[in-house]
Amino acid sequence: MCGIAGMVGEVDASLLRKMLESMRHRGPDDLGIYADDRVAIGQARLSIIDVAGGHQPILDEEGTRAVVANGEIYNYRVLAKGLVEHTFRTQSDSEVPLHLYEEIGPEVASHLDGMFAVALWDGEALYLARDPIGIKPLYYAVEDGTLYFASEIKGILPASRMVREFPNGHWYRKDRGFVPYTQWSTEIRQDWAEDRALDQLRQILTAAVEKRLMSEVPLGTFCSGGLDSTLVTAIAARAIEGMHTFCTGMAGAPDLENSLKAAEVMGTEHHVREFTENEVIRALPNVAWHLESFDAALFRSAVPTYFVSELARKYVKVVLTGEGADELYAGYQYLKGYPDEASLHGELVRITQALHHVNLQRTDRMTMAHSLEGRVPYLDWDHVGFALSLPTRLKVHGSDRREKWILRAAFRDILPDGLLWRGKQKFAEGTGSTDLIQREAEREISDRQFEREVGRVPIPVRTKEELYCYRLFADRFPLEPQSVRDIAGTTAVY
Repeated sequence: MCGIAGMVGEVDASLLRKMLESMRHRGPDDLGIYADDRVAIGQARLSIIDVAGGHQPILDEEGTRAVVANGEIYNYRVLAKGLVEHTFRTQSDSEVPLHLYEEIGPEVASHLDGMFAVALWDGEALYLARDPIGIKPLYYAVEDGTLYFASEIKGILPASRMVREFPNGHWYRKDRGFVPYTQWSTEIRQDWAEDRALDQLRQILTAAVEKRLMSEVPLGTFCSGGLDSTLVTAIAARAIEGMHTFCTGMAGAPDLENSLKAAEVMGTEHHVREFTENEVIRALPNVAWHLESFDAALFRSAVPTYFVSELARKYVKVVLTGEGADELYAGYQYLKGYPDEASLHGELVRITQALHHVNLQRTDRMTMAHSLEGRVPYLDWDHVGFALSLPTRLKVHGSDRREKWILRAAFRDILPDGLLWRGKQKFAEGTGSTDLIQREAEREISDRQFEREVGRVPIPVRTKEELYCYRLFADRFPLEPQSVRDIAGTTAVY
């Protein structure tokens, strides 16, 4: 996990260093730059794989091509076996795309299994690629003919205020433009037999968790005691003895009790961080700086994620999380209101494809605020395709329309019923912090101020909480109005 940045066109290595330093929280372990008269690329590194030898940028054998990458490529060892004619400088997963590009060109992205944003200079042109779901962030700007890119908005700001989000599931090269390299498989297969679907889910999700245990540094999980994170923890704990689990909340919050019960059942080393309302208010400016969003619902869930990430980084460098299960398996309560399979499935596809704007952005930014790598097993590409092929009757099931039914039923033997069938709670509700920002907004913004400002901002604002979150964002990110609208994406649903 790292922060990457660069430029092609008018090169300024000192500017690149400023871009990287603004994201140093993403990579405090190392900083490297490759530059010539046409291109400059660099990385602030958080060392996870090949800790000692994986310095980036990584150069090819001739020293004319270079790569920087953010994320993890889980199939790098398999891919490396097919690159026997290349001499590897490192044992890093990030070196594989460089040599694979030399062999097959820009279609390299379609061969990578993982979460990634890759920047590669091939000696003549800059190549950029982002993973299919958008787990890892990437932004770009074009200013006076020079293309800039960075892992975060703040990494672009030293160069431009006209920031664009790099589209997930695309690669870019100047001669080809933006090219989609993957296609979402979203068609329901009505021929799924229940027993076969249960068996397939168990195999695919277990494999997704296990491949994300790849690490040379300590690893743990976020575990609120809810189904999604507890199931990930239970699978991981079978492979790692003494697994660390982390939870946060205000005193008396449901998650604190539920997570403790889950940890006791699974035998993990459990850690808790209680926070107060005053701590939340003090943390909001820093949360806003890292979150890079003005979505009020995202702010609510970002606060506890910020605190639990701060806690986890004291013990581990990598965490697995439960992101994506609610979208894939209809975990949100509002989804029960959809009257038929077609409309429910359409909504699940929509919110899953929008995750890079909401839950994934919150998870990436809040973990990286504390130099912590977050991994998301439910959003394994094979698992996503499988989950979206299932009939919705296997997700919202039975006379009580139990949400995420198949996910619960597939793992009956590894979790007790009290954990397996616990009802859904929104993250901020489980931690007890759901209305703290709303109350602060009411204190800070008068009715008159709200009426005066609401029509002046470049996005729709409906409540004082939304205006308050927009203020926090705008004070830190002086973007052009069109950029604000472009990066807004969708709004959170949790």
